[in-house]
Amino acid sequence: MAKKADPRLARVGVSGYNKPKRTPSHPKKSHVVVAKEGDKVKTIRFGQQGKTGDKTMTKRAKSFKARHAKNIAKGKMSAAFWANKTKW
Repeated sequence: MAKKADPRLARVGVSGYNKPKRTPSHPKKSHVVVAKEGDKVKTIRFGQQGKTGDKTMTKRAKSFKARHAKNIAKGKMSAAFWANKTKW
């Protein structure tokens, strides 16, 4: 018997787990992802709307990574991890 698709994926409009997507119409957050690690599944909204990430190591990017280092280290279940991966 086939498993049913997770309704969280359809609700936020992503194609699968751990695949971030832009949300231009969201009032505050710029991206959404349905994160999955083992059996845990969580919908995470992250990123400041209108803020473009610096893919080069600028002062601003360095500050973000230093300020959020503990949260980035938590892995896929934290918004800082996805912001670091996608925007910075």
